[in-house]
Amino acid sequence: MTTSELLIDELDYSDIPRCAALEKEMFADDSPWPATAFRAELNAPYNRYFAARERPGTELVGYAGISTLGSAGNHECEIHTIAVAPSHRGCGYGRALLSALLAVADDCGAPVFLEVRTDNDTAIALYERHGFARSGIRRNYYQPSGADAYTMVRPASARESGGAR
Repeated sequence: MTTSELLIDELDYSDIPRCAALEKEMFADDSPWPATAFRAELNAPYNRYFAARERPGTELVGYAGISTLGSAGNHECEIHTIAVAPSHRGCGYGRALLSALLAVADDCGAPVFLEVRTDNDTAIALYERHGFARSGIRRNYYQPSGADAYTMVRPASARESGGAR
C-alpha cells in the first residue's frame, strides 16, 4: 500500500531496534516493549506486523500488529499495537496502518478486538470511523501508570477469504 509519501510494508527483524526506540519515546510511562518483545511477536506464526515509512528504504516512522486466533471459519483478530512517531502524527500513517490490519481480519472474515487508553481521543475517533464500538472498560489496564482502557470491537466483515466486501 503506497501513496506519494507513505509506504506500508511488512515489518522485519531489521526494524526491531527502531521499534524499541519509538516504544521508549512514546510509551515511557507504560512499560514500553523491548526489542525481545518485538522479536517474539514477529516469530509468532499467527501475527502480522506492518511498518510505515515515508518511502522505500527510509527509516520506519510507525508500526502496527495484529494476531489471528481460532480455527478456520471461526477466527477472531486482536490488534496488539498501532504506533506512529510524534513527528509523523496527523499525516495518515495511523489510518494506513489500521487499514492494513483490518485487511488481514477481512481476509478471514474475523471480528477485530483492541484496547485503547480512555484518554486517547484521537485513536478512539479513528477506530470509531472504521466501525469499532466500545464494548467495555479495563480498569488499570496500562501499567505502571494505571490508565484505563476501552475494549473496542469491530464486527466481522462480509468479505471472507478474499471475496468481495
